[in-house]
Parts: sequence; structure tokens; C-alpha cells
Amino acid sequence: MQTEENQSSDPVDIPPVTGPYTEPWSLKKLIALAAVFGPAAIVASVSIGAGETIVVVRAGAWAEYNLLWLVLLSCVVKGIFVTYLLGRYTAVSGEYIGHRLVKLPGPRGWFLIAIVLFEMVGAPLAWVPIGKPCGALLHFLFKDALPSGGSQLVWENLITSCFITLALLFGLRISFERLEKQQLIICAILVVGTIIGTLMVRPDFGKALVGSLRFGYLPEFPEWAPSDAVENPLLTMATAFGYVGGSVMGYIVYANWVGIHRWGMTSHQNIEAIRQRASNSGSIDYLPEQPEKVSQLRQILAPLRWDIGMGAIVLFIVTGAFMISGAAVLYGTQSTFEGWSLLTDQASVWQNIHSSLVWVYYICIIVALWGTLQALPEIYARVIQEFFQAVWPQYEWNYDTLRRWICLYIFVTTMILIWLNIPFDILTQIAGFILANFSIALMMLAALYLNAKLPAAYRTRPFMFVGALISAAVLMAFAGISGWGLYAKIAKLFAGN
Repeated sequence: MQTEENQSSDPVDIPPVTGPYTEPWSLKKLIALAAVFGPAAIVASVSIGAGETIVVVRAGAWAEYNLLWLVLLSCVVKGIFVTYLLGRYTAVSGEYIGHRLVKLPGPRGWFLIAIVLFEMVGAPLAWVPIGKPCGALLHFLFKDALPSGGSQLVWENLITSCFITLALLFGLRISFERLEKQQLIICAILVVGTIIGTLMVRPDFGKALVGSLRFGYLPEFPEWAPSDAVENPLLTMATAFGYVGGSVMGYIVYANWVGIHRWGMTSHQNIEAIRQRASNSGSIDYLPEQPEKVSQLRQILAPLRWDIGMGAIVLFIVTGAFMISGAAVLYGTQSTFEGWSLLTDQASVWQNIHSSLVWVYYICIIVALWGTLQALPEIYARVIQEFFQAVWPQYEWNYDTLRRWICLYIFVTTMILIWLNIPFDILTQIAGFILANFSIALMMLAALYLNAKLPAAYRTRPFMFVGALISAAVLMAFAGISGWGLYAKIAKLFAGN
């Protein structure tokens, strides 16, 4: 008879392959596979913030179709490789990524704490470029109904403050299940709305195709573009790349949501015991080595692959549509497209094309940005709870308590930034560097580390591994461009003063 100690060292069973993945291809199977779309829908819809609705539109307004390759590259690198490698580790091992990354060499949890600090420093800088253009747009829509008196800037700041406050309050109350259903609806509205809007502006799809495939092409911004873009073209492009796809926590939380959906090994009936075993070991030594078992586990990763694939497609369609619209409409008008009335300026252009297009635009913008802000407290709290529990397991980190404190912090810091009236460009450039380019590059390196911690038979296939290596190189390159460009700009500003 085996002792308990010997039993604990035995390989675990792989959950059976069930559901539509065992059926032959049919329309019913395709519908069932599409129904797994959930966590990546939240990642895609939350990603659609100031980056997609403003930053990439401006890039199209100043570079026409020539930077569409940035959108495609960012969606592939982040929407596919970063998301897949992080989510895949949890789906294969059953262990949350924070509980493995806490064991990186050095002081316990230094990497996790650094990621949390980067996000919390950068988050207010990202919230204001989402909220303040919404405040300007809502003021533009309802200014006739507002009481007379008070400057336009004061009214816009007041509306922005209310918009962010309501988003935080609703974010405190929404559950993950309701959030997922809501973001699926938002994804549908965004995809349909942006496709309609793009078709109505009659873009040059030939130029769009060429612009999507000219990887590495760096066009010169025209003289009528804002001086900041002309003087800092690399920083402007790196910021656009970083803002496509959102901040680092949107990718980290995906692995947590894989566990909530019980995909892969997380569906095991003894998953808590498996996680405890993983946390007590320096390696993932409990997965069986038999080829048929390895194949079985790869098969139960199907929901992960379908979910991520659909999420990346949604992100590319919506982001690409916004850039194409900027190229088709704003480039020809030589719009400088700067200040805080960025969404309002877009609306006035759509009005000149067709009145019905304005309301398509309004609905897409407000729904997208409201959904982004409302979902962020769940993302922050979910990741911070996982990371803090990994770093300090002797304490109990309550999810709801963390979410309340995070919302209070976001409220205080964003209110300060709103009323300081800091320019849009510097906020997005700093946030883009901290939250996206630099932090996501670090997480991609962490994802490669996690993949290496899996047994050789369970690591990602060679072509995905090569793609991940290239993605890591791309992310580090853009982090370097963004960081250096930001440093040079700030140094120049101080030298000028």
C-alpha cells in the first residue's frame, strides 16, 4: 500500500476531453465553440479606451493609413502571444501565475510588487485621458440643458468627475459574471458600430491593406500636425503601439479568469490540492509524462485558444476601424486633433458626412469608454488579491475590501489630475510607457519564464515559442523607444524652463 507521501508524489490525472471538442465539425459545434468567448471579450473591450478611440485616430489623422501595421503588430503581440502564454500557464499547471512568479530569484515577490506599483502609479494617468474627453463630449451634447454660468472648462471637469465617480460606484457593485455578459454586449456593439462607421466614411481599402503590411515603415508627420507629434515622431508612434490593447493588468488578470472558467487543469476536481502541491514545489512535477496524457491536456486547452483568437480579432477590427476612420476623414481635413475636445472634434467631422453616423459614433464611444472604466476595479482587485496572497500568504486579502480601497485611491488621484488640467499628450505618453510598453515587456519575459517552468512536453509548440520570442523583442524595442523618447522630451521641457 502506498503511503500518503508517496501518493502525493504521483502524477495527477488529466481531466477528460468533453463537450463540443469531442464532436465532428458542424454548425452546432462552431456555435458551441463561439460560446466560450468570455474572458478575452473583457480584455478586448476594456482595452478599447483612450488608445483606440483617440490615440490611434490621431495617428490615422496625421499618418493616413501608413501606421496600420502598428495596430496589427500590437494586436498580434499582445492580444495573442502575451495573453496566450500567461493564460496557458494556468490552464496547463492549474497554478495561478502570481504563485509561481513570487519565487523569482531575489527578495520575495519583488516582481509582483513592482507590477502593482507600476499599475497604481500609471492608472490615474490612464483614467483621465479616458474620462476627460468623455466629459467634453457630454458637455457638447447637453450644454443647452445646463445652467448658465461657469466656464466651459469648469463644466467639462465637473462632468468628467461625475462620469468617473459613477463608473467607480458601478464598478464596486458588478460581479465577474455580470461584467462578462456586459462586455460581450459591448464587444458586439463595438464591432457592428465600427464596421458600419468605417464603411460609411468610404476608406481606401487598398491603401489600408498596404499600410497594414508595411511593418517598420515610419512616415513623416505633415507640417500641419501638432508640433509635439512632429518633434517627437518615435514617441508618438510608440505611444500609439502601447495604447493598443490597454494596460498590463488586463493581460495578467486573464490567467486568473481562466481559473474562474475552469479551463484546462483548473477543471480538475482536486484543483486546490494541485495548487498547494505546486506552491510547495520548485517545479511542476505532477503532470504525467505519457504522450497520450500530454495530448489529452493539449486538447482541453481548446477553449483558451478559441477565446484568445476571437478576442484578438475583435481588438483588431475595432482598433483598425478607428484608425482607418481617422485616415479617411481627418487626414484630408488637416485636423490638428489636439486638446481635450478630441471626441467632440470627431463628432463634428462625422456630422459633415452623414447625420446618422454621428449617433453610431456617440453610442460606440460612450459605451466603450464607460465599459472600460467600470471593468477596471474588478481587474485591479483580482490581480492585486492574487499577487498579495502570493507574497504575504499569512494574511487574508479580501477581494471586496481591496476593490473599495482601490476605487478610493483612483477617485482621489483622478480628481486631482482632472482639476490640474494637465495636457493630454504628456499624460498618455507617461501612461503608455509605464502601463503598456515597459510593464507588458516585463510580463512577456515573465511569460517566457513561466513556459520554461513547465515540463518540456507541456511547453508551447515551437512555432508559438518563436512567435513569443519575437513578441518579447518587439515589446522591449518599443519600451526602449517610448522610454528614451519620453526622457528626451521631459529633459527638453526642463531645459527650456
